[in-house]
Amino acid sequence: MTSELIAPHGGELKELYVDPARAEALKQEVADLPSWDLTPRQLCDAELLLNGAFSPLTGFLGEADYARVRDEMRLADGTLWPMPITLDVTEAFAAGVKVGDRIALRCPEGVPIAILTVTDQWSPDRRAEAVAVFGSDDDTHPGVDFLLNRSNPVYVGGTLEGIEPPTHYDFRHLRDTPRELREKFKKWGWQRVVAFQTRNPMHRAHQELTFRAAQQVEANLLIQPVVGMTKPGDIDHYTRVRCYEKILDCYPDQTTGLSLLGLAMRMGGPREALWHAIIRKNYGCTHFIVGRDHAGPGQNRAGEDFYGPYDAQELVAKYQDELGIQMVPFQMMVYVQERAQYAPVDEVKEGETVLNISGTEFRRRLREGLDIPEWFSYPGVVQELRRAYPPRDRQGLVIFFTGLSGSGKSTIANALRVKLMEMGGRPVTLLDGDLVRKNLSSELGFSREHRDLNIQRIGFVAAEIAKAGGIAICAPIAPYAAMRRQVREMAEAHGGFIEAHVATPLEVCEQRDRKGLYAKARAGIIKEFTGISDPYEEPENPEMRIDTTEASADEAAHRILLKMESLGFIK
Repeated sequence: MTSELIAPHGGELKELYVDPARAEALKQEVADLPSWDLTPRQLCDAELLLNGAFSPLTGFLGEADYARVRDEMRLADGTLWPMPITLDVTEAFAAGVKVGDRIALRCPEGVPIAILTVTDQWSPDRRAEAVAVFGSDDDTHPGVDFLLNRSNPVYVGGTLEGIEPPTHYDFRHLRDTPRELREKFKKWGWQRVVAFQTRNPMHRAHQELTFRAAQQVEANLLIQPVVGMTKPGDIDHYTRVRCYEKILDCYPDQTTGLSLLGLAMRMGGPREALWHAIIRKNYGCTHFIVGRDHAGPGQNRAGEDFYGPYDAQELVAKYQDELGIQMVPFQMMVYVQERAQYAPVDEVKEGETVLNISGTEFRRRLREGLDIPEWFSYPGVVQELRRAYPPRDRQGLVIFFTGLSGSGKSTIANALRVKLMEMGGRPVTLLDGDLVRKNLSSELGFSREHRDLNIQRIGFVAAEIAKAGGIAICAPIAPYAAMRRQVREMAEAHGGFIEAHVATPLEVCEQRDRKGLYAKARAGIIKEFTGISDPYEEPENPEMRIDTTEASADEAAHRILLKMESLGFIK
């Protein structure tokens, strides 16, 4: 069942939580139902489905809705909706459920948050979905990478009955449901509300942009940052929210509010902007800021932007009449030295001096403890970021060797470990491929699924070491690029990452084969052996390449120390 609320702001709000009596009855039933443990992205989607943020959806999309959303950005009934919201499950799980079955959806702690009644089950063409939704099947796009390399192969559609919301222990005073935020607007007397979407810390340019946008449409401003899943490598939401709280003091009193959105972003550019606008309408906002390269994922393998800088504005403008929320388009804000103030880039006059610090340059200055000018950011924001991101020589680090069996990874890794131990300063741990197989993954075989799981475990442990400020040296074969990318993302969430490709030629590795593994693989005795019967996907852009036919282990380890020094990880 759903409850409906007609609010002064936004349209019909569909909330999928059942009444308390029904919730208690469902809790008694879940023990007899098949259960699915929601992934982090599914948990974000489920929460926003249940609280009405994804109105008019009443559950995870069925096949007909999915197909039309993918191809036309509309539900089967014609309603505008640009992003597939799907529940992806494994083939093994899908084999045990059928249309009409009910499934208990559980949060990571095992608490059932909803019951899904299955209406559809199908195996989608995920590559076709990537091309239709993101305009590309290039998996350097984080949305494409997730779809092709991390999601499960079967989709289950169905309606939801919400039992209880997922529990959040952080910033609870800032986590509003659409109903709660609409009621706050009514209480505060906010008739016109312009929302600002962000996944990054806000600096002076963002403050100036949002202040101008609110003035332009004579509205109150809602800063509503995403605190669910954003682009891999983004600053964690704990740090960002503390920064947002600091910047609130830079706006006139009682004009600006802060509320958090537990959204799992897809970084889908124009479609994502349209989706964000619909979500903000559901939260009761009347206007929505769409800036330059809204939800853009960066560049593809060819070094070209996935989307044009104003593609998102153009798509939102195309559907403006049926959106139910007004777009406020804005160009990039730049600092004009002669005026000592920010201005839209299209208002800069010939001869005026524009000052700018890119995100990359800002992060470099943070890491190296360099000055950050006050024209760029606020002292309180910079102070919070410095607390969370110390200089590189005090950060944790993962050094990840990858290469064929017999390439010399373990020997170089051990030599490096000894040299770092000799230097002192940070704890050093070696996660060698054979040792991890013995102590952490002894039950795994050598199928692609098991190899990926083994590397995922190594990445998890290494990232935890980096989080604690240590150095983790990893030396598995790690043949698949997609899993190496996941390890990098896990590590860079907490510190640094150096990928070292030990590029010793296959024929040399075979000559060194003390265990006779290559000979057995050539004879077909060992199946799925990397380099013989299973592929090795060479890294495209590792921080280092080492060929042990040209350098000894000692020389290679010394080269890595020099690389660490050049990157600032040791002084």
